[in-house]
Amino acid sequence: MMITQNRTSAFIYSAAALILTAPLIAMQFTTEVNWSASDFLIMGALLFTTAFAVDFVLKKVKTLKSRLILVFGILALLILIWAEMAVGIFGSPIAGS
Repeated sequence: MMITQNRTSAFIYSAAALILTAPLIAMQFTTEVNWSASDFLIMGALLFTTAFAVDFVLKKVKTLKSRLILVFGILALLILIWAEMAVGIFGSPIAGS
């Protein structure tokens, strides 16, 4: 059981790191993607906080239904925050408006 939990944790954090490398790779091939160090820092914090929250839920919550609800809620929150920071769909101060 412990090996499975460790592999799951490694997969979750690796997925966050892999997602974060996508803009870094894209910056090498196009001028359309232009991230600064602060962009990587903020997105890294957002991704790894999400990864930590999902990993925590998977380790502490026992029932499948509760796990699914919480993980989908965490991922929905990630998408909403990301969309707000990227294009300002709600017009909040974190979007820069």
